[in-house]
Amino acid sequence: MAAIANRYEFVIFFDVENGNPNGDPDAGNMPRIDPETGYGIVTDVCLKRKIRNYVETVRDGVPGYRIYVKDSVPLNRSDAEACAYLGVEPDEKSLKAAKKKDDKLDEKLRNFMCENFFDIRTFGAVMTTFVKGALNCGQVRGPVQLGFARSIDPILPQEVTITRVAITTEADAEKKGTEMGRKYIVPYALYRAEGYVSANLARKVTGFSEDDLQLLWEAILNMFEHDHSAARGKMAVRELIVFRHDSELGNAPAHKLFELVRAAKRNEEITAPRSYSDYAVTVDEAQLPAGVTCERFA
Repeated sequence: MAAIANRYEFVIFFDVENGNPNGDPDAGNMPRIDPETGYGIVTDVCLKRKIRNYVETVRDGVPGYRIYVKDSVPLNRSDAEACAYLGVEPDEKSLKAAKKKDDKLDEKLRNFMCENFFDIRTFGAVMTTFVKGALNCGQVRGPVQLGFARSIDPILPQEVTITRVAITTEADAEKKGTEMGRKYIVPYALYRAEGYVSANLARKVTGFSEDDLQLLWEAILNMFEHDHSAARGKMAVRELIVFRHDSELGNAPAHKLFELVRAAKRNEEITAPRSYSDYAVTVDEAQLPAGVTCERFA
């Protein structure tokens, strides 16, 4: 299937209610926060994980839509499949000998990985850990890139004390008193993340297609729907705003398009937002550059 022919930029708005959207292991799993401004942060890695999980759920078993970066599956195991497909033993001696016979073997390995794994085709991957000093599946720069998400307003995480009633052993039963624990929540926050889709990289490197693009939009809009937990509270994608260029290399700088999208409290009386309805998200479509169109998904 042909690679996409148009460049895109997009903005994601998602919110959290009484949950921890992205805990920081270096801070006792508190919600990530910019210490200078107090704005909340969600990493790009966290968002990509949600997208991968959604695709794996809805396209389970479908050829071409496997996930490369997944829990408890060694990357080298997937790399070895490319060698097996090309009839090469995955050891240093065999790989070096095969490369002498076929100087395009590394490209064939890379192409196999891109064709079979959706997240490599989309986000790229570093596949250079297979055999040190020998042939490997290479490093792929993906056409889709995401930045960190940042909250629209500063957040004030709350530390909630909880109690544990269940006991584990007979010895625990002899102890008196109640065990205490803690969990961190953000009462409410609206986050904004920005992303990029390069048609140039899709054509030259991974073959990211129109079908892949539509699946990406679907995954973004639904990335929290199969990922609910008590720790994360109520999370939902509220809107996806997509800018489409009429060309492969684009018709306007990305930052100028992002500046057209604004989110702000509906009125000055709202000092502590507690729902999405407390915000208004606008796109100044009258200022869209020539050759760029905007579509909003909610």
